[in-house]
Amino acid sequence: MQDALRYEGKRVIVTGAASGMGEATARILVELGAEVHAIDIKAPAVSGLASYTECDLRDPDQITATAAKIGHVVNALFNCAGLANTFPDLDVMLVNFFGLRQLTEAVIPLMIEGAAIASIASTAGVGWMQNMKLLSELLAVPDFASARAWCEAHPKELANAYGLSKEAINAYTASRSFDLAPLGIRINCVNPGPTDTPMMPEFEKAVGKRYMDEFPVPLGRHAVAEEQAWPMVFLNSSRASFVTGVQFDADGGFKSGLFTGRIDPTVLMPEGVARA
Repeated sequence: MQDALRYEGKRVIVTGAASGMGEATARILVELGAEVHAIDIKAPAVSGLASYTECDLRDPDQITATAAKIGHVVNALFNCAGLANTFPDLDVMLVNFFGLRQLTEAVIPLMIEGAAIASIASTAGVGWMQNMKLLSELLAVPDFASARAWCEAHPKELANAYGLSKEAINAYTASRSFDLAPLGIRINCVNPGPTDTPMMPEFEKAVGKRYMDEFPVPLGRHAVAEEQAWPMVFLNSSRASFVTGVQFDADGGFKSGLFTGRIDPTVLMPEGVARA
């Protein structure tokens, strides 16, 4: 594959590389000639990886050790790991946001000017700007131990832990972009719409298959993993060198329909699921 995105020889990290969007991202990067270091709780089947490290993002000590093992230099970090809303609320919040943040902050000192970070958020986090009072409190939590304590002290807010975790990724991306810009490090995130990955049955279990089947997508179908991986690969490439702090909506037109009144916003919350 021609390396139009200039990944040849770049050292990159991909979390969640064993399945779904993370696997697709890792595979594309290997094909582009990158040195790919994979992180997951199970070994990926992607061939050509430079390394694989087993790491549970609920464990800050494992996160620190993983970043140290991969070491300097890191040109790009792809945060693709995550849990669906069928898992316990605390686990969802720790893996999807606080673990992501902990790893990102551990990797930043390993990065050089021109490096970039891209994270997978979700259409479920589209309302983050309307929830900034809570998100500002959440972002101010200083470390992983405090994050666990915050979660345990806020069961009401964690009633929709998946949505809150994805809103937090959007807010973290926007906020952190200002701090990292003077270092020449960019940070962006992608908000996927419904995507057919091994995680889809978990979403169907949580909110119902009918809900997922009927979720409005103007393009008329679900995405596949590669259609979410490519925006991540682009955003972390040198071709996007002036793009930072962006929440990229790879949602088949959902957000446009929502913001122009063509889609009823109540579809964001299936019956029986509370909002933070």
